Amino acid sequence: MEIIKTEIEGVVIIKPRVFEDARGYFYESYNKKEFDEKVAPTDFVQDNQSKSSRGVMRGLHFQCPPFAQAKLVRCVEGKVLDVAVDIRKGSPTYGKHVAVELSAENKLQFFIPRGFAHGFVVLSEEAVFQYKCDNYYAPEADGGVSILDASLGIDWRIATEEALLSEKDKHHAMLKDFDSPFEYEK
Repeated sequence: MEIIKTEIEGVVIIKPRVFEDARGYFYESYNKKEFDEKVAPTDFVQDNQSKSSRGVMRGLHFQCPPFAQAKLVRCVEGKVLDVAVDIRKGSPTYGKHVAVELSAENKLQFFIPRGFAHGFVVLSEEAVFQYKCDNYYAPEADGGVSILDASLGIDWRIATEEALLSEKDKHHAMLKDFDSPFEYEK
């Protein structure tokens, strides 16, 4: 696996080694030993999968401590724009984001550490999205920042008025009105 660093420390893109021939392809999507050595020691405990149609926006979600989650995400069918926003108080990159296109074709993965809000938009007709989490989901710890917050400067590649959002995602706070439960640790 190749690790591609981003503008925000700890947030990385992972490019797997893909073996292709006339029969199709094969790649190792996860190897704990290599991941721990090259990215961060992480014990994933839960795998999630969602299927969404074009224009669906999910996020920007996080789990509050002590239920915070790091995530390793990928798109196994279709194409999404995936985004991580730094919400760690005191971070030199607070409010900044990293966006990466994930698709069945490029097979890239995206690692989002704890202390980041995460979301994506579906750019293809449909997308199947998978993610590994290093902590169990706790509904009482749900948190979010508005995915429609223009101050974040995210180019979602679709008109936000055309976005399909859940009722919950329509009511998250804007970053300027948000009190983050995360502290930046040097």
